[in-house]
Amino acid sequence: MAQILAGRGHADVTLIDIVEGLPQGKALDQAESLPWVRSSATITGTNNWDDTADSDVVVITSGVARKPGMTREDLLGTNAGIVRAVVSEAAKRSPNAVLVIFANPMDAMCHVALEASGFPKERVVGQGGMLDTARYRTFIAMETGASVKDVSAWVLGGHTEATMVPIVSNATVGGVPLTQLLSEEKVKVVVARAQRGGAEIVDLLKTGSAFVAPAVATIEMVEAILLDERRILPCAAYLEGQYGVDGGYVGVPLRLGAGGIQEIFEIALSEDETAAMKVAGEAVKELVAATPKG
Repeated sequence: MAQILAGRGHADVTLIDIVEGLPQGKALDQAESLPWVRSSATITGTNNWDDTADSDVVVITSGVARKPGMTREDLLGTNAGIVRAVVSEAAKRSPNAVLVIFANPMDAMCHVALEASGFPKERVVGQGGMLDTARYRTFIAMETGASVKDVSAWVLGGHTEATMVPIVSNATVGGVPLTQLLSEEKVKVVVARAQRGGAEIVDLLKTGSAFVAPAVATIEMVEAILLDERRILPCAAYLEGQYGVDGGYVGVPLRLGAGGIQEIFEIALSEDETAAMKVAGEAVKELVAATPKG
């Protein structure tokens, strides 16, 4: 994420970690790439939160991966504690920042960040739908043989296989409905592949997970905020009745620009898709209820 953002030249970047030397070394390595991508941005590594002061955007990537023998509750408790501590420090130094939440489980960590920061809900936004949408559009392009540039399709809802909602009812390729280009069975295949997008890469790599697509997806959000691009993107927002969800972070189409979330759009969905959105909302609220409080 840091290298992609710095390479675009729109902002200076600060990496922070508790391990001494780690962010400094990574920052130096990345900084040494910038002469060849012709960017004048700077990348700094630090262990001191004061060096992050007055940031416009803070991307929260903190947390641990699930390890053998670790329950979902263990992961939830560990990462909630880490995210709560990180967000508290970031919010003190950058009280006007927008928080982009990448930490997992993303939906629940948005709630943790909202509480820990004390920020208005418009300034805490989750990444999930951006990555899932990118995968969905990629698979539609592969299946239809069309350019991915012409694919317009969304994944809303949650950020797990069970709760993400690939939207078929308004998916198009160059304005042509997806259901006109593919059979019902083919559409189901594409939807299922999108829902297992992350697992597919893990199965192939054996010892790792996706890096590039999640990073690019996140930086698209950061850039929209920094440049006030007012882009309509699929991100996780705190809902208050939209899509039948009240009090939960769920992926929806929203306008992202200066100050974070500028508007949430409630678009027409099929009955099945509407029901799935409500399921996603209930699932995240259950996860939040199970999250240890600070």
